[in-house]
Amino acid sequence: MGEEKVPKTALGKAISVIGVTVCAFLVLVLIVNVTFIVRSYIYPDKVPDFFGYKPFIVLSGSMEPTILAGDLIVTKVVAPEQIVKDDIIAFRAAQNTVVTHRVTDVRTEDGLTFLTKGDANTGADAKAVSVADLEGIYLWRAAGVGRFAMFLQTPLGMLLFVITPLCLFIVYDITSRNRRNRKKADREAQLEAELAALRAAKGGDKKIEL
Repeated sequence: MGEEKVPKTALGKAISVIGVTVCAFLVLVLIVNVTFIVRSYIYPDKVPDFFGYKPFIVLSGSMEPTILAGDLIVTKVVAPEQIVKDDIIAFRAAQNTVVTHRVTDVRTEDGLTFLTKGDANTGADAKAVSVADLEGIYLWRAAGVGRFAMFLQTPLGMLLFVITPLCLFIVYDITSRNRRNRKKADREAQLEAELAALRAAKGGDKKIEL
């Protein structure tokens, strides 16, 4: 007797696709967050990165209207020689402070340095940025996501928005598989009963295969 596959409904297929997509996204978020946390403990004096990409949460409006307070920005580590005038760079202004400002000039007299200024500031930054202070070049921003990203990196945020949805999807997937397996078992039992009834009706003298 051949096996029958219990078909999924269109809604069930859509839910499965959405669930797998959300699950993959949450797994990626979890991996990135764990990577940042681990690297921040291993290298406490460095900004953690993920394959050269570094996220920063903007706390001031010095780059408005290009970048707003509360935005999440992403920078990438590049060779200092690739940075030119009008690029936006992230650099360490103090031990625990990273600033993202626009390059107004590139100097090479006493080694490569960068003069910078915030778009919304009236004056230029007082100190030139050295190569050692560079954190990366600005790539893009996610408007208003900074505060949420900050909360997401806390244990409670990871529990509410990453671990809990991931666990719920796993539970849903297991439940759905069990439901399909029960339907398949019920169908097989029904076919077996029908087969037995046919055999009894034929007197058992002819083998019937499905």
